[in-house]
Amino acid sequence: MLARCWAVLGSRPLWKPVVLLSPAPLRAGGRPVAFSTTCVRCSKNRRLRQKRIISERKLTRYFVDHRKVRVVGGQGGAGGRSFYSEPRKIFGGPDGGNGGDGGHVILKADQQMKSLSSVLPFYQGFHGERGGIKNCYGANGASLYVKVPVGTLVKEDGKVVADLSKHGEEYVAAYGGAGGKGNRFFLSNENRSPATFTPGEPGQERVLHLELKTTAHAGLVGFPNAGKSSLLRAISRARPAVAAYPFTTLNPHVGIVHYHDYEQVAVADIPGLIKGAHQNRGLGMAFLRHIERCRFLLYVVDLSVPQPWIQLEDLKYELEQYQKGLSERPCVVIGNKIDLAESRINLPLLKERIADRVIALSALTGHNLEELLFCLRELYDAYVKTEQSRGESPVKW
Repeated sequence: MLARCWAVLGSRPLWKPVVLLSPAPLRAGGRPVAFSTTCVRCSKNRRLRQKRIISERKLTRYFVDHRKVRVVGGQGGAGGRSFYSEPRKIFGGPDGGNGGDGGHVILKADQQMKSLSSVLPFYQGFHGERGGIKNCYGANGASLYVKVPVGTLVKEDGKVVADLSKHGEEYVAAYGGAGGKGNRFFLSNENRSPATFTPGEPGQERVLHLELKTTAHAGLVGFPNAGKSSLLRAISRARPAVAAYPFTTLNPHVGIVHYHDYEQVAVADIPGLIKGAHQNRGLGMAFLRHIERCRFLLYVVDLSVPQPWIQLEDLKYELEQYQKGLSERPCVVIGNKIDLAESRINLPLLKERIADRVIALSALTGHNLEELLFCLRELYDAYVKTEQSRGESPVKW
């Protein structure tokens, strides 16, 4: 409340605002309710709400890489049945218009979508409207667009019918039915007043299997507890779960590596593989299919274990058994955990056994991460030049 107080100094009245504070309201326990003021010193330090960190098990509920979908096109509108009526014109003839076509169901690749969890198990297109009088055609049903992540495979009866590997690509999953014919369509010299009209055709019905394959430039491939998730956290802003037990990562994570010239390289953390992964041991088939989209591979080897080169041989064998030629893609071997004493002993032995380039680093301490970033950029530039020489556009993030 503001009360006006008048003070007379000499002959000039001055108006002074006086703030009267009413007693603070009391809670049920008798304590006053805390309130904030606009004063900078007295106001509360309100921090911005941070993004809630989702655990790996809870993330499994949100990340879906396969989905069975039933799609039905919209039904076509029925044809109209009417006769023209006007004063002093008794036999105006038929004027029923054709019905509108049903809407399609279209799958559209969107780079903002990262999972198939938002895809529903059933979609149906919009129906066409019925034909009207005075030869008016019915309105066509609108097409129904279903957004799916980039890298989605569409299969029907085990056969691939579409590969949505680029942003904005579309695939008509179900066509809408054609609209029916009105009685005006059946007008002829033999039948001057037809009353026949046809209903709209039903839309196409299909059962499709959607399968997501993560699209990234580089893929981190290795056995469980090799340090793939820790490495991705060190070179990007991705935050996959890290723990001291195997199979911590249950879903692929994609991190973006930023460079000074505004180029972005996507690196995918593939869940750990085991021996016999190509036979679907340890969900191997579910993990291996995410490697197919990777343009080059980063083999992560734990240098602290005895004979680390055997890990590399087993990894390449599993990739080759899953898909021929997959292990021959451009690659680099990353020797992780170089901060341990055993790793320094095994590093020269590993370089003698293999012909690929070896980068020794520590994802925990950040030792020698710069060499990995430079090598990653070299692989990316080589990929861009190869795609441009073929006349194709490279994948950009």
